[in-house]
Amino acid sequence: MPYNEEMMQELNVLNLFNLETTQEGIKVHSSAKPEVIAATQRLFDKGLITQSDGGYLTPLGHDAAENSQILITILKTESRL
Repeated sequence: MPYNEEMMQELNVLNLFNLETTQEGIKVHSSAKPEVIAATQRLFDKGLITQSDGGYLTPLGHDAAENSQILITILKTESRL
């Protein structure tokens, strides 16, 4: 299944979280782009974050954010072939 635009927005929101600490969350303000607000709401509905406007990562959300951030790092790395 290829990524769609909604998935990409959700991954972008997950990439905003600092994985170095569980004490730091995010806040998506009502003035944010509508697609960011919608992605944040979907992540909350899926149980990946604690608040509909951000908050903190749940344990499942932490796993998802960690994998997303690892994938970004891999894709940014130049080919070693």
